Amino acid sequence: MEKRDGHAATTEYPHPFVHRVTLPTAHRIKGIILGSVLFPLRLALVVLLFLLMWPIAMLRTAGLSEEELSRPIRGWRRWLLHAMMLSINRVMFFTLGFVWIEVKGRRADVKEAPALVVAPHSSFLDMVILMPTQLPTVVSRSENVHLPVIGALLGFNQSVVVSRKDPESRKKAVTQIKERLTSNGYWPQMLIFPEGTTTNGTVLMKFKPGAFLAGVPVQPVLLSYPNELDTMRWTYKGTTWVEALWHTMSQFYTRVTVEYLPVYTPSQEEKDDPNLYANNVQKLMASCLGLPATDYVMEGRVPVRKLGGLSLPVEPPAKAALSMLRRDGVCVAEALAALRGVLDARLSGAQGLKAGPEELAAMLCLEEPLTAGQICALYTKDNTVDLRHLYLSLSTASGFTAFKSILHVAFNMYDPECRGHLPAEALSGLMGALLGAAQRDTAQLYTAASRDDQLTEEDLLRVLTTHPTYQVVVNQYLKPAEAGSPPPCSSSTNGKVVNNNRNMSNGNTTPSSNKKTD
Repeated sequence: MEKRDGHAATTEYPHPFVHRVTLPTAHRIKGIILGSVLFPLRLALVVLLFLLMWPIAMLRTAGLSEEELSRPIRGWRRWLLHAMMLSINRVMFFTLGFVWIEVKGRRADVKEAPALVVAPHSSFLDMVILMPTQLPTVVSRSENVHLPVIGALLGFNQSVVVSRKDPESRKKAVTQIKERLTSNGYWPQMLIFPEGTTTNGTVLMKFKPGAFLAGVPVQPVLLSYPNELDTMRWTYKGTTWVEALWHTMSQFYTRVTVEYLPVYTPSQEEKDDPNLYANNVQKLMASCLGLPATDYVMEGRVPVRKLGGLSLPVEPPAKAALSMLRRDGVCVAEALAALRGVLDARLSGAQGLKAGPEELAAMLCLEEPLTAGQICALYTKDNTVDLRHLYLSLSTASGFTAFKSILHVAFNMYDPECRGHLPAEALSGLMGALLGAAQRDTAQLYTAASRDDQLTEEDLLRVLTTHPTYQVVVNQYLKPAEAGSPPPCSSSTNGKVVNNNRNMSNGNTTPSSNKKTD
């Protein structure tokens, strides 16, 4: 098995969500020459093979009712069309350059291990593992169902389809997975990538619990590409999927190694706790790979690190927003004061707490409206930003104000009725605003900080600054190291005076009264 010297963070790869293919000059020239011939030839053949698979996939489900499709497909549709599809898929991956697939170990029968859990997840080309595993069923995003050919292939596979945006769809998918994994061989074997997203292979990400919810045995499968050039990987940042495909198809061949580990049978404790089960399998596979087992996950297309239930963004949006503001010549301290003034007015009135690019550009006196749109996109997908999130996360990232003061402001913002304590859902909003990322699980923090099911500001501050786990969150994410001392802000920015409304209601400390020189 190929071993990799994994590092959770390096200068080149600060986290596992970035990968860049770097080619020496000789390899670059070789790639251009070979790619100009191999890439179009291979691409044309792959398209033809996809078109050949399409009618076979459609034939398998043609004429079947919804009730029949809710059961495993049997008879000639199974044994004949499955064999045809498997053969065409093998030819297709051979065409792509996957000439040899080295297999180590033995694949367990569906009754021994209803699920195959595969890691690391490197690329969309990881589907090559469907060949040695005999086309098991998979889990796919609902968006893929509407893609030409791909949608038909998912129907052929009787895949479990899930919409990440729809809670009901996720519940239905969980029910389907449990039903199939506990069917005692009635349904075919399932193949799941428990990391849930692709990485650069320097670490093993935290496993999602989906494959482990049923509490049945699983077979860990290690997937690696022991090649001179690491061209396969496609991650959140860095090499694009087109570049990965070009570099891979421009090689004479790409080696693949599939290693089946012994079936992992869960203990009763692991059956009762799917997260424990997932973590233990992750550690086992990481040990075999020689990689660190980490708490990195992808949540809503945002890469985060999990700690104490909190989701800590690996690329905090506030840091990027600060860079954009400074790039455009905006005085950050005055921008924060302007945001605070708007928030004070809106919190005491009926106006909403969200703003779009045009509103935000006016608040910050940005000459480039595009910058405001880019800042909004850092925080949400709907082109608006919660001003509390923007203000509080910028305040923590800028380092102008002590954390205790920022927490006081945040607590008051999320306790508009001045009750002196926060409910659990308000804590999620508050921590999401401070960290600049949505918080889906603050139950651990709420339990640690609350007394008699009431969470006060003093108790929250105490836990965040003294608890061994949450102290790390504050020190590493909410207390940025001080930078140098640049010249102080002028009274105008780009020729325009920034809105300096410094409403100091409730005696809260604001950046304008505690600011360091920006």
